Amino acid sequence: MNAPPRITRRTSVCPHDCPSACSLEVEILDGRTMGRVYGSEEQTYTAGVICAKVARYAERIHHPDRLLHPLKRVGPKGSGQFERISWDEALDLAAAKFLEAEREFGAESVWPYYYAGTMGLVMRDGINRLRHAKKYSGFFSTICINLAWPGFIAGTGRLAGPDPREMAKADCVVIWGTNAVATQVNVMTHATRARKERGAKIVAVDVYETATVKQADLGLVLRPGTDGALACAVMHVLFREGLADRDYMARYADAPEELEAHLSTRTPEWAAAITGLTVTEIEAFARLVGTTKRTFFRLGYGFSRQRNGAVSMHAAACIPTVTGAWAHEGGGAFHSNSGIFGWRKTMIEGLDVMDRSVRQLDQSQIGRVLTGDPVALRHGPPVKALLIQNTNPVSVAPEQELVKRGFAREDLFTVVHEQFMTDTALMADLVLPATMFAEHDDLYQGGGHQYVALGPKLIDPPGECRSNHEVIVALAKRLDAKHPGFDMTSRELIDWTLAHSNRGTLAELEEKKMIDCQPPFDRAHYRDGFGWKDGRFRFKPDWAKVPFANDGPMGPFDALPSLPDHWAVIEEADARHPFRLATSPARNYLNSSFTETPTSRAREGRPTVFVHPEDAAALGIAEGDLVALSNDRGEVKLHAKLFEGVKRGVLVAESIWPNSAYADGRGINTLTGADQAAPFGGAAFHDNKVALRRT
Repeated sequence: MNAPPRITRRTSVCPHDCPSACSLEVEILDGRTMGRVYGSEEQTYTAGVICAKVARYAERIHHPDRLLHPLKRVGPKGSGQFERISWDEALDLAAAKFLEAEREFGAESVWPYYYAGTMGLVMRDGINRLRHAKKYSGFFSTICINLAWPGFIAGTGRLAGPDPREMAKADCVVIWGTNAVATQVNVMTHATRARKERGAKIVAVDVYETATVKQADLGLVLRPGTDGALACAVMHVLFREGLADRDYMARYADAPEELEAHLSTRTPEWAAAITGLTVTEIEAFARLVGTTKRTFFRLGYGFSRQRNGAVSMHAAACIPTVTGAWAHEGGGAFHSNSGIFGWRKTMIEGLDVMDRSVRQLDQSQIGRVLTGDPVALRHGPPVKALLIQNTNPVSVAPEQELVKRGFAREDLFTVVHEQFMTDTALMADLVLPATMFAEHDDLYQGGGHQYVALGPKLIDPPGECRSNHEVIVALAKRLDAKHPGFDMTSRELIDWTLAHSNRGTLAELEEKKMIDCQPPFDRAHYRDGFGWKDGRFRFKPDWAKVPFANDGPMGPFDALPSLPDHWAVIEEADARHPFRLATSPARNYLNSSFTETPTSRAREGRPTVFVHPEDAAALGIAEGDLVALSNDRGEVKLHAKLFEGVKRGVLVAESIWPNSAYADGRGINTLTGADQAAPFGGAAFHDNKVALRRT
């Protein structure tokens, strides 16, 4: 009889674009096959708990549809007609096309385009080393953080906050703008521990009745883009009812008297008319946080994905300053710890050869860029060649009709380095097979916590898959791109980065597995002062001075409110488009990842849109009907799901599905806009006005 396979457990890190960056324990069978995946008990933020989709990662890594060999297009763009070629032929062809574009139109006609398909510092960010060495067009990253981070930093002066494990020590946890049950399971781990051990209350604020809202003690479902109004009304009640900590503000805030005067007209009645909440709900929330010093505000990304998102984020972060919650263990506000790590990524990204005069093209405006919009092109040459890693813009980017039209250009040469035949890979001229996280070495940080961790290579990749680093190095050689980082292995890059960032060595990290980088309590809680020069929280921010690393357009700063407010710049519903649409994350997908795994697809079923039953009845729509959502950007067809957990006039389509899953092959981002929101750009994915009709 054959002996059962030998199973070992190895430590790794989830590579996906989620603040949890969970530490994993991975079963390896026979040294080449992944088994079950578990959350690490040793890493105290993960605390042994991971989401279901990552627990079944073996289904993805050993999927029969993985790309295994380089492919060259032989049919029309988008036809899916490819032929297998060798790696040398593929790399030679890519280099020849890049050099041809450079000769005819200049180096800026080549655009390396990437995002967060992996969060590993080497495999995600190494593409920048090639673009800096070659002076290719820069990448202005606007999909995720550009509205959220500046809004938080506008008040605090830096991107950091209390230890997120302190949620377990809070007496109230406010989960605002994130469906933690589905997208950040560890937030729920620590919040429910506080409820179980301390009797803490959980508050959830969102635009529909999510699984998180259902588990909360107080669930607040408001209209999209109205979070600033809620925050202002809460602070109005705090001042009105003597729940504001005036001593704390006198020591730590810049303009409490101005804020109080400004909020005098921002009453619960005013906010109720804007948000759709009741006065009773708003006042109950205000009194709860006002009488509970240990209130931990966990501020997510979702509510910032509006054209007023930065202002709303700042307004929410002001509440614990009014209550003085920052001063207490288990109190304050946390959005991201990304500002604490202090990486020196010179060797990974080639920062020492960066030329800041090279144009930066907006990631979210790829449709406009590829269709020749002179403003989007910064009045420079057309993009003639693309190198795409770690992202799927034909599904993910806004203004999908423009995106598809751009990718269909016959004079555009597109290289896509991918794990599956995504919507973007189908439009490529050259498709290269990529490794997954267990098949290469990488270095990770946790935006939602404070750990640095190593994700080592655990198994050999299938077929001819190559890592992002290997592809970038091979192209650099053929393109005569010069930088010491091209002569280093991924492990050498990790070692260099750790050493030059004062985080030790790779050997030390391999032994320890992870590093806890949480700052001391007084710094994390700003008890030694906020990040501004005078040490005070900014109720009245100078938006132009917000320290946000940004190579793209900025402003207009004078248009933003000077104090927390509801900034009425969202896409309000109108007579032609009477509904507001949010494109929230689906539980079993992560951006456009996991859409290929059978279990995830089976659990999600098909693309649907949540419609309030009364809105549906008024339009003659029944459960399961095929409906069309439309605006001036296009039309999408999907099935109606009647749901009382949305406000009337609000629609929610949980996404992101492949475009082919929709009735007409048009994905949900057909309806989203790519206009740049103040103050630093950013895509407002949940800020759309649409019409709804039964087909």
